[in-house]
Amino acid sequence: MDKKVIAKIKKGLLARKRQIEEDLKSFTKSDAHEKDEHHAKFPNYGDKSDENVQEIDEYTTNLATEKILESTLRDIDNTLGRISKGTYGICKYCKKEIGEKRLLARPVANTCVDCKIKLQKMA
Repeated sequence: MDKKVIAKIKKGLLARKRQIEEDLKSFTKSDAHEKDEHHAKFPNYGDKSDENVQEIDEYTTNLATEKILESTLRDIDNTLGRISKGTYGICKYCKKEIGEKRLLARPVANTCVDCKIKLQKMA
């Protein structure tokens, strides 16, 4: 795979990672005991029942968002690791090169289209 394309993908991944980390900071607090672990803050709007409902609604939304963003961060970190090891763009199943179009569309992909289709049929 072309090194310029990999550099472009890496730059995009690093920018996306910074944005996700900023997004997480906006509604979570860091855990001092666990590195890179976030926990959604419970909002406090007041003691009235409608405020309590709003707090619970926002908190559950934030929990779901936190889970998705942390999963995305793990994917990005794993991808950056593959780039640094020189294994980026190689399918983890068949060991063939993943198409450039696929990687540009989904930079964190670790399977080729053929293997992904086979996996989806098995599910």
